[in-house]
Amino acid sequence: MPSFTRNAIKQSFIKLLNQRPISQITVKDIVEDCGINRNSFYYHFADMPALVEEIITDEADRIISEYSSIDSIEDGFNAAVQFILDNKKAVYHIYNSANRDLYIQYLLNICQYVASTYFSTVFPDAPVKEGDKELMIMFYKCELFGVIVEWLNTGMKLDICGAFRRLCLLRKGMVEEMFRRSRES
Repeated sequence: MPSFTRNAIKQSFIKLLNQRPISQITVKDIVEDCGINRNSFYYHFADMPALVEEIITDEADRIISEYSSIDSIEDGFNAAVQFILDNKKAVYHIYNSANRDLYIQYLLNICQYVASTYFSTVFPDAPVKEGDKELMIMFYKCELFGVIVEWLNTGMKLDICGAFRRLCLLRKGMVEEMFRRSRES
């Protein structure tokens, strides 16, 4: 279980990230904000990238533990973007930093988890040709990922949950049609 100090460091960093870019945050800023000394920071984290990586990993682990089943792709999408919505500036600063690749990998992993968990929950025994289910999961993973990245690239101005809800409405029945076509072809 993470220590109180470790959590305080992470919370201070997220707080500071919601105020300014990573390049303008120092270890000194973090330790002053949470009231510890530099040695305590370095006891818990090797450096700032290690801190960013742990925060991202913690969020991925949280989503996976809270959503062992996903009944709709929209619910999965909302789970995937909740941390972003709660910490828009912080995520924007991570996304536009040297840590972008790490964040992109996190998004891909979460989108893969959401898509595969959705298919496993809603269509556990769907009769499809070998390989088709994996193609469908890949398609949905890429759809989720693409929508989120486009939203990040355009400054997060759009009501992302509302837009995805509309997209789900527009493509209602698509998965079922894909399964039907898989069985018939």
